[in-house]
Amino acid sequence: MNLKLQLWVFTALLVLTSVPKTHAEDVRQLNLRQAQDLAIKNHPRITQAELIALAAKQVVREARSAFFPSISADATAVDSTANNTRIAAGGLNNPLILTREAEGINISQLITDFGRTANLTASSKLQARAQEQNALATRAEILLAVNSAYYNTLQAQSILAVAQQTVATRQLTFDQVSELATNKLKSGLDVSFARVDLASSKLLLANANNDLQASFATLSNVLGERVQTNFLLVEEPVPSGAVPDDSELVQTALRDRPDLIQLRFQRDAAGRFARAEKDLNYPTVSAVGSAGVTPLHDQSMRDNYAAAGVNVSIPIFEGMLFSARRSEAELRAKATDETLRDAENNVIRDVRIAVLNLSYAAEQMTLTAELLASANEAFDLAQARLNAGSSSIVELSQAELNQTQAQIAQAKAKYEFQTRKSILNFQLGQAP
Repeated sequence: MNLKLQLWVFTALLVLTSVPKTHAEDVRQLNLRQAQDLAIKNHPRITQAELIALAAKQVVREARSAFFPSISADATAVDSTANNTRIAAGGLNNPLILTREAEGINISQLITDFGRTANLTASSKLQARAQEQNALATRAEILLAVNSAYYNTLQAQSILAVAQQTVATRQLTFDQVSELATNKLKSGLDVSFARVDLASSKLLLANANNDLQASFATLSNVLGERVQTNFLLVEEPVPSGAVPDDSELVQTALRDRPDLIQLRFQRDAAGRFARAEKDLNYPTVSAVGSAGVTPLHDQSMRDNYAAAGVNVSIPIFEGMLFSARRSEAELRAKATDETLRDAENNVIRDVRIAVLNLSYAAEQMTLTAELLASANEAFDLAQARLNAGSSSIVELSQAELNQTQAQIAQAKAKYEFQTRKSILNFQLGQAP
């Protein structure tokens, strides 16, 4: 059996023995699209944002209700000790309290409040649309977290595979060196170096196992699952390494980011609310009507009654309450506008940083591929020199270390690029 075949068999056995013990049904195959669908379905923050958006739509109905008639039914029964009884205190207009029993309907209809209700309704509509955008922004944040957790888990799986291969390689090297030392072809120092390298690789394997389990925990959490599940993740195709110009991307982000659209709706809603508060200074005109029957009544009263009229309420003095409310609303509207401007500046910064990070990640992929190719070549040469007896274990140990580091760097660079691509898409207001 040649060395490569031995290495392959040993690695396969190591994979079987190092994977944590789980039930077969606990291991689920999962691709990125399925992970995103699970998060959309299960994550509480997405459900919470959608419920808040639905609640905001009910506020629109609340504000709009002032346009419709208000109808109430009343039933009154009064037993008075004397039909000329009056309430002596509590008001300037004290009506007679007569013994009676009556049922009737009262109707009130707003005729005009000079735009206040219309502005309140428009403000609530804009707030509802803002909450819809907030739901979209929350969804985008969760999907970005899913992508990040997914690629981090793939990275942890790749590093675990590298660690397993490293243990297998160094175990075979240790066995070879030990056999050569037994035959007096290598020194005890070489065996010691090989043993140290083997122990170091086992430490790397233990750390990789721990990181993988932590990644599974994070992924399960972002998918909205309370029980940790060990997934068999499907590799995603690596997107193109081309990085577009950031000036165009900035305009795309300013136009499409749902959180910016949300702030624009909130700014407009605050403006309409300020106009509604200003309308408090105008009169309110309403039509009122009442009709009913009085089966039991004083002989001076009729068996039924009906009345209609128009009521005009004109604010004259309210202790500066209305002017203070108007000023407060206008100042809050201006503050919302500044909040939007600050958020736009932050988005411009974030897009540019995301482009830089993506460009660097693409460069890392190219450099780590070259590094791994050189490390593999150096390892093969060191292995051949050791087998020929022309070098010590130190040279091979260094070559093995360089190869392991290059393999880990390549795995990190690949998934870092995919994560950075998702981050850029998120910054642009696109699907991560």
